[in-house]
Amino acid sequence: MYSTLEQKYRRLRQELIAGGITLGGVFLLGTLWYRVVEGWGWLDSAYMTVITLSTVGYQEVRPMGDRARLFSISLIFMGIISIGYIVNRFTEALIQGYFQDGIRMRQQKRLLDSLTKHYILCGFGRTGRQIALEFKAEGIPFVTIDSRLEQVQAVQEMGCISVQGDATLDETLLNVGIERAICLVAALPSDAENLYIILSAKTLNPKIRAIARASTEEAVQKLQRAGADAVVSPYITGGRRLAAAALRPQVMDFVDGILTGTDRSFYMEEFLLDPETCPCVGKTLRDARLRSQTGAMVLAIRRDSGRLIAGPDGDTKLIPGDLLICMGTADQLRELNQILGPIRSNLLRLPKPK
Repeated sequence: MYSTLEQKYRRLRQELIAGGITLGGVFLLGTLWYRVVEGWGWLDSAYMTVITLSTVGYQEVRPMGDRARLFSISLIFMGIISIGYIVNRFTEALIQGYFQDGIRMRQQKRLLDSLTKHYILCGFGRTGRQIALEFKAEGIPFVTIDSRLEQVQAVQEMGCISVQGDATLDETLLNVGIERAICLVAALPSDAENLYIILSAKTLNPKIRAIARASTEEAVQKLQRAGADAVVSPYITGGRRLAAAALRPQVMDFVDGILTGTDRSFYMEEFLLDPETCPCVGKTLRDARLRSQTGAMVLAIRRDSGRLIAGPDGDTKLIPGDLLICMGTADQLRELNQILGPIRSNLLRLPKPK
């Protein structure tokens, strides 16, 4: 499936090629006529055809009878039509910027081919737009897929990579490097489409982390059964957050302040303990001295079994596979990153210092 822009570009290229072939056919026809019918030499035939098609007005190569002159008139009309068609298509290409679009498409293709450990965002509606803004604020490499050309152009105006296509198709996901991606977010308004996307993504890359949007509780269960690692319902989650904002406004302001935005003082990050690279595995939090060395706080620990330890004390032992949820300033978390291994990459995803 080609995007609207690609379809226009391919159509224009095909029309230009067709015009060139037609003009070449007219030239060949004229040369063969003068050579075979009139009995001229090849050079005279080709020369006469060129000056006739170009309408430059040179004199006739050899004296011509009525038959040759009638054919030359027909040849002039065919040449004018063919050249006019090519000029018209070429002018349209210049005015509408098809050549520039072709260059941009090739550049985008090279960028897509070079992406690794990136995120894929399917859908750029109201929810997808906010997700894209958060990804951009965090400096995360990501590519957006949307079937609407205006939405694709809106993402590109943000300075991000966007592809027009149907995200439910395997071909589209392969074009954006699904096999090299580490996370996919299905944010389309249709639960059925999000279900197709999750199924395709998990089939093409079983290791990818898949997150889906759901409109109903039933859709949440189906998406989870399809393999989604996390399912978020804007309506359910939004209702809970509205209730929490009404009951505990200061708590919600604090949580929002450390989870989103670019003007934060504090941040939260996840760290996965790898026994091969982390020297703290096997130690207690007190012996690891993470707080005293970096200033960052360990808010919770999720064991490899799924058990969550909230507010761990100093006697809590760090074991392989533990996931540490930590909070601190950007500098504190960077220092902590030098001691622990981040969950998804070798670089901590934090905004640059101001």
